[in-house]
Amino acid sequence: MKVMAFIILLSSHIGAAHANTLDNLVSNPVKVGETSRMTYLFWDVYDATLYAPNGNYSADSPFVLKLAYLRDLEGEDIAQRSVEEMRKQGFTDEKKLAQWLANMKRIFPNVNNGTQLLGVRNKAGESVFYSENKLLGKITDPSFTKHFFDIWLSDKTSEPEMRKELLAIQDKS
Repeated sequence: MKVMAFIILLSSHIGAAHANTLDNLVSNPVKVGETSRMTYLFWDVYDATLYAPNGNYSADSPFVLKLAYLRDLEGEDIAQRSVEEMRKQGFTDEKKLAQWLANMKRIFPNVNNGTQLLGVRNKAGESVFYSENKLLGKITDPSFTKHFFDIWLSDKTSEPEMRKELLAIQDKS
């Protein structure tokens, strides 16, 4: 019984710590939407959740994208895949992509099943990355911020259903 009480207490503490972190990243963070699951081929990769002030997402205002990983991945592979997705959306400045790739490789950790990464678009238009309430790094180029988060949130995304779920867009059928 004491073990169960400890687990419940620990769970509520972890939830409170996570909520507290979101409160520190954006004002009054409310979930905008979440994905059912990102799957590549037949592997479950991550679940994603988008938070914004009062639940009102704007690409030009602060927001938080949380990725909860479901498998082990190398940070370098995550960075490389991010660049590939930016290219798919039509970004062609190879010099910037190389610079951004180097920055992402420096910032993005290897992840395991259960790792949660937070990507934050702050008031200055910078991208700030966290894992387990720990600051991983920042990329100050607002152009990076736009193109990075467009991977999930742009109408040019390679995963339009995920975008609809994150932005809570209802089909008009």
